[in-house]
Amino acid sequence: MLRGLAIIAIALGFAFDTDRAAAESRAALWDALKSGNHIALLRHAIAPGTGDPAEFTIGDCNTQRNLSQQGRAQAVEIGRQFRLNGIPAARVFSSQWCRCLDTAELLQLGPVQELASLNSFYQRFENREPQTQALREWISNHDLSGVTILVTHQVNITGLTGAYAGSGELVIVHVPQDGDMTVVGTIEPD
Repeated sequence: MLRGLAIIAIALGFAFDTDRAAAESRAALWDALKSGNHIALLRHAIAPGTGDPAEFTIGDCNTQRNLSQQGRAQAVEIGRQFRLNGIPAARVFSSQWCRCLDTAELLQLGPVQELASLNSFYQRFENREPQTQALREWISNHDLSGVTILVTHQVNITGLTGAYAGSGELVIVHVPQDGDMTVVGTIEPD
């Protein structure tokens, strides 16, 4: 009986240490983002389905796959997490897809600017290389002294960094002066 209790105590201690390490790692990612020369790539919040309907038109949300109510709530919560971690405002850029623009607006971290190089190439994979290169150049030429958030799509994040992001997940990327980007880590939505 005592041995069983000791094993449970050790397991609980390990779980506590693991939770504490995860919280410290997450705090370090938020600190990195605030330090400059970092960007947050944010995959749009939950929008059920994949791809877009055949009649998809930029600027017409009725022709697109959009955020669900859960996705809208998730985007609001992501914005709250930024504020809780000392980021009350940021420069926010978004794909022109409605699910990205809505995610960006619901963050409530500042005005949202559309950036075509963040648009999805999921159904036009031949655009992957030129569009990813255009985004790299934009990032390299952008002032990263403050917090910059790029709201985009999974394929764009993977094309740029090799990382796979779930809905509402942040990929924190270090962008040094030479422009050679490195993924520092990811922050999954709560």
